Amino acid sequence: MERHRARGIRRGSGLLLAVTAVSGLLLTGCSADSGSASDSSNDGRQHIGNPAPAAPTGGARKEDGESPSPRSDHLSTFALDVDTASYGYARSTLADGALPDPETVRPEEFVNSFHQDYARPDGDGFSVTVDGARTDKENWSLVRVGLATRAAESDAERPPVALTFVVDVSGSMGDPGRLDLAQKGLDKMTDRLRDDDSVAVVTFSDTARVALRMTRLKNNRGRVHQVIDDLAATYDTNLAAGVETGYATAVAGLREGATNRVVLVSDGLANTGDTDPDGILDRIDTARRENGITLFGVGVGHEYGDALMERLADKGDGHTAYVANETEATTVFARDLTRNIGLAARDAKAQVAFDPHTVVQFHLVGYDDRRVADDDFRDDSVDGGEVGPGHTVTALYAVRTRAGAHGHLATATVRWLDPATRAPHEESGQIETDALGSSLREAPTGLQVTAVAAYFADSLRFGDRRWTTLPGDPGLAGLATWSRQLAESTENTDLARLADAIVQAHELEG
Repeated sequence: MERHRARGIRRGSGLLLAVTAVSGLLLTGCSADSGSASDSSNDGRQHIGNPAPAAPTGGARKEDGESPSPRSDHLSTFALDVDTASYGYARSTLADGALPDPETVRPEEFVNSFHQDYARPDGDGFSVTVDGARTDKENWSLVRVGLATRAAESDAERPPVALTFVVDVSGSMGDPGRLDLAQKGLDKMTDRLRDDDSVAVVTFSDTARVALRMTRLKNNRGRVHQVIDDLAATYDTNLAAGVETGYATAVAGLREGATNRVVLVSDGLANTGDTDPDGILDRIDTARRENGITLFGVGVGHEYGDALMERLADKGDGHTAYVANETEATTVFARDLTRNIGLAARDAKAQVAFDPHTVVQFHLVGYDDRRVADDDFRDDSVDGGEVGPGHTVTALYAVRTRAGAHGHLATATVRWLDPATRAPHEESGQIETDALGSSLREAPTGLQVTAVAAYFADSLRFGDRRWTTLPGDPGLAGLATWSRQLAESTENTDLARLADAIVQAHELEG
């Protein structure tokens, strides 16, 4: 879908952080008709609960650091995002004994690194869960909007894929933990793919070359492995040439009825040719829009061009992940293969309508470069996010309610296009003030994990300079204790790694 960033996406800075939660109050989703003749309101879904908010009439977002008043602007609208690279890169940086650059910390990516147990829809699209809990700061709560796509298919059930591996073989990729890690990951992905899947390989340094045109894996798996294993690092990084050649190769090998995707593996340190993501993607815009080719970016390397890779995935209708070691490479390239290469929804956006009778203030945590103008929510020419099967997406809000207020708090609606037909659909969920948990510390484990991840990102972004924080922030010392307790009580390795990262950050901030 063609990008309309200047009109649709609004940037912000100094906003609060995002968080996810596992169990908690599950609210009933309902299908909402936007009023468009092309909407699929009779798609077999059960229509229960309150309808989605009426098509908004606008409402300008406040400037950075301000919190909009629901009486003047009760809507919050953003494009969905399933990137996780920011969290992975932060953990890697902390493990190396340094604090991450605050500019690389995107709270929503910390939050969405922890998959949630939201109810899942039967078909393509989303379920909607809204819940929350009160903090120890007067009248402030954390309210979570949780979205989930259908469960990821098994390897046997998913559609065939046509993947174009675009691999950075520039000089910087010769360092340990870069090209060698990329090769191991791509070998694992090749092993996991089916015989009826197809693979092409494009490499780039100062120029780009097609190492393998689109090839069906049946009887050719060994050939693909050989091409991957023969990769060697040389010269400069002309990422633009690699992406352009990669998309041209994907178009040439386009398969009808298959998922066509470019898999870009790079440290993102472009130093020659066009280094602007808008310029790079503009040149392959037709291939991207007309052929539905999406981009999956995988970042590697201790020195990592985070901003460039994130923008490329954003404009390339895809998402990013970061791998620092072979275990993470196995997860991204093999274990989560279906989730990372499949597609359950196109151009997905969410809009949350807060009730001005109960809500005084609200802040969306993160999603700073994914904001969408409120009146563009149902404009399907304005780009949203692409989400695969098996994903969960969480948006966290800090919400201040009116003292003693009771009743409706908020309605959340997600809108997306069917990945095959591009027909629009919507689902909604809602929450009442009485449904808020009385204490965040007594909330279900998942909601606590969400809070910890959000507070952690907040601390890394602002440190001692923080002028806007999530309510109830316990500081890094408190987070270290809290996260360790959660990790021990759940015996969850992902939470153990989160706890280790928080402890490392606390020691470094000293």
